[in-house]
Amino acid sequence: MGRVARGHDGVDELVRLRRQLHRHPELRFTEHRTAGTLAEKLQPFGRLRTGIAGTGLLLELEGSLPGPSVLLRADMDAYPVQDAKTAPYASTNAGVCHACGHDVHMTVAYGTAARLAAAPPARGSVTVLFQPAEEIPFGETSGAAAVLVDEALCGRRFDAVLGLHCWPDLPVGALGVDRTTAMAAKDAFRVEVLGRAAHAATPALGRDAILGLSGMVNMLHAAVARSRNADELVAFNIGTISGGASQSQVAGYAEATGTLRTLDEGTRERLKTVIERVARQQAAALDLGVRFTWANEMPPVRNAAELVALAHAELPGLMQVTDLAVPPLTTDDFALLGALGPSLYVKLGVTGERGGAPLHSGSFDVDERCLEVGVTAFERLTRAVLDGRLTVDPTGSATAAGAAVAVPAPAGPDATVAAVTA
Repeated sequence: MGRVARGHDGVDELVRLRRQLHRHPELRFTEHRTAGTLAEKLQPFGRLRTGIAGTGLLLELEGSLPGPSVLLRADMDAYPVQDAKTAPYASTNAGVCHACGHDVHMTVAYGTAARLAAAPPARGSVTVLFQPAEEIPFGETSGAAAVLVDEALCGRRFDAVLGLHCWPDLPVGALGVDRTTAMAAKDAFRVEVLGRAAHAATPALGRDAILGLSGMVNMLHAAVARSRNADELVAFNIGTISGGASQSQVAGYAEATGTLRTLDEGTRERLKTVIERVARQQAAALDLGVRFTWANEMPPVRNAAELVALAHAELPGLMQVTDLAVPPLTTDDFALLGALGPSLYVKLGVTGERGGAPLHSGSFDVDERCLEVGVTAFERLTRAVLDGRLTVDPTGSATAAGAAVAVPAPAGPDATVAAVTA
């Protein structure tokens, strides 16, 4: 597999593109400059559609013969946090940073498209989606949901839907493959406590919304902790709280927002019921009103067994393939793209010798050798699907041709990509 070419200054084209995108990050549904940069580079490769769900892009690559179809997805938007790095490619957009690695995701998708265009597959088709707005503030639209109703993708099906995410917990040169669940379900909520304002000198005339909400926060944490079993992976957080108008007023209104993360549907529904019930009971106990709203309800990201097997069959020897037995409680709207076909969402190791900062941190950065690893993985998996290296047994379940259904042990620490060890 040949690499993307280096420029006249000796800097790898993938590195140059990633740094360009990192310098000019844009928030959800405003990725106009980002889309323009990518469109100019993608135009020669195949049929390019712009304006997908507003600012997204869709590149179509066709083989000369009919065959399987693959969708590759990269998210485009940045995160609303100040870039704390001093690198020359640090963000020039105040308060906005690619702190979740979407610049890497786009660069890997571009690099894969470049290689497929340079050596087109004999059969089948590849669709490369650059999706806007993966980061979802409370109550706002998911970019994946917007893409699914766009005429360019509405009603279509693919034999494989592939995505990846930067993963600081893994070293550069490694690719993590979750056995079944790659990301958790997410349910965001807002609880509004409705009291009655009064002067601080006469609190008996009021109903204190802040007092009610503060007790509710403690009770909600306790209720979730006592309503989950020891073997259930759950994350619960209340991330914002606000209310009141003055230090000398009994607050008539207060609100909090939070999130519940789960892996199992039964646990998810049970805890949602507990959270809402406890909030209403606590409000009633203090003669307060309450409005409770669920939003951004996102299912888990599930990996198809046949694609997990394909990754373990095709990628060892090219890179270190790490078997991830315990799913994380992070979330991603890639989950919705499972409606388009069997999906696989892998974790790209990005941490080098100097260590790395966590996702959503203003200090987040990557060891750029990860770009070559990501492109190699995407290209090999895509070509394997197009070449028909998925087989279906008589029971109807698909596996990688020549691969056992059981997930093999992870590759040894020395099995790294040549681009990393070179």
